Amino acid sequence: MRAAGERDDTGSVMRDQSSAMASRSSGVRLSELMAVLSFSSDLGLGQPMEHVLRSCLIALRLADHVALDEAERSETYWVTLLATVCTGQSFELAQMFGNDIAFRSGMYHVGPSQLAQMLYVLGRAGSGRSVASRVRAATEITLSGGKTVESVFLAHGAVTREVSLRIGLDPGVGEALSHTFARWDGKGVPRGIASEEVPMSVRLMQLAEGAEVHHRLHGVEGATEMARLRAGKLFSPELVQVFCEGAPEILGDQDETTWDRVIDAEPLPRPPLTEEGFDSALEVLADIADLKSPWFSGHSRGVADLAAHAVRAAGMPERDVVTVRRAGLLHDIGRTAIANSIWDKKEPLTEGERERVRLHAYYTERMLRRPVALAGLAAIASSDHERLDGSGYHRGARGLDIPLLGRYLAAADVYHALLEDRPYRPALETTEAAAHLRAEARGGKLDGAAVDVVLGVSGHKRSGAPASTAGLTPREVEVLVLVARGASTRHVARALNITPKTAGNHIERIYTKIGASSRSTATLFAMQRGMLASLEPLEP
Repeated sequence: MRAAGERDDTGSVMRDQSSAMASRSSGVRLSELMAVLSFSSDLGLGQPMEHVLRSCLIALRLADHVALDEAERSETYWVTLLATVCTGQSFELAQMFGNDIAFRSGMYHVGPSQLAQMLYVLGRAGSGRSVASRVRAATEITLSGGKTVESVFLAHGAVTREVSLRIGLDPGVGEALSHTFARWDGKGVPRGIASEEVPMSVRLMQLAEGAEVHHRLHGVEGATEMARLRAGKLFSPELVQVFCEGAPEILGDQDETTWDRVIDAEPLPRPPLTEEGFDSALEVLADIADLKSPWFSGHSRGVADLAAHAVRAAGMPERDVVTVRRAGLLHDIGRTAIANSIWDKKEPLTEGERERVRLHAYYTERMLRRPVALAGLAAIASSDHERLDGSGYHRGARGLDIPLLGRYLAAADVYHALLEDRPYRPALETTEAAAHLRAEARGGKLDGAAVDVVLGVSGHKRSGAPASTAGLTPREVEVLVLVARGASTRHVARALNITPKTAGNHIERIYTKIGASSRSTATLFAMQRGMLASLEPLEP
């Protein structure tokens, strides 16, 4: 007990430790996260994955041909990666044109004249609806003088500008992004911005993006023909000339190493993000995923925080708390691959539409598997729709094949979603949502322990603390996870700020409780019970 007036430094020490953790390098580069986000753009544009990455390489090569300096190349790099982050206006596009992804995909094949573009817009208006609804939609666009469509493009530029500022890019990148849909002839958005007023980074991005699509479909000749047809209208004539003269070199060598090339090609490369910066950037990715539809606003952050609270309340190591929150922020990033005509549908989905919905978890995993730094989150983030009885998706995993943190994420996701309005139902009351979760646990779909803790941290009465595995205490679970990840007794002591003797005593008791005789058998025990999200070695 402290004497009267004695200072308690525990709080300040913990704050210092927290600050030190936040400022530690995550080993993850911003370019890697934005490259992941570019996959989201690819899917939302109806293009194969790496479309944006290939466009970025083309834009940089074209920048070299016009002798831009490093600062200009850097702006071109970031503008190309971010210009087509396009989930924010999907809801509005779907209201006007039906399938938002099909609308964007078709834009790559429309002629450069305003007449051709207007005919495309009017032809797509009200797509998928009755004849009367289509006529009404086309009439509304015509009477507005195209301003309803223009407002969507302006909003798109505002979103990408905001994204660039939130991830700490130079303000010039954001300013350029607000001109994403400007045209060389001044007939784009914003209106009246023409020729040299269009930022060079935007001119390069526009030409590179169109060239990538037409080169992939029609070869070098198709890309150069596309560029010449758009010269003086969408594109700078001088830039088109440079592109056409160097097209074989600029478009060449687009192979499976695109990811590595784009990451390595970052002009004026930034150091890896701090842990705090990493979390902030993941929050941006979560917000972009949720912009796909108003029905999802705030969903990813809410699920991430709820899962993190539950994992902490379950007595798991702080490292797992951080991991599940990060996975929660990313768990719906694959939504962009599915059209809003499905997400926003009020009527029951067809079997084909349900199959499309199931694919979003698959796309989430694919997007997160590419950067090594995120691979450990991929299995967790993509498992929130898996169920213990094998009835979930996308893998149909069952039981302990589902990561432990994935089971907590699944319970948090279901509970949080039930409290949100959906186009086909109103939000449930908390008691109704809790009853649904408990029924899912009794039915063998959701993990009973995870459900109990999620409901407990959400303010519901718990059914009783679930017994810990083999009677291990939360501290012993923490030690077991460290040992399974290769930590020595000394390393455990250092990581947990305890003495080596105490660490050794913990390990001895753990081995006795679980019947293990070595680190290998202890690791196998932990793996079989889903106690490890990923078996990552610790830093020495």
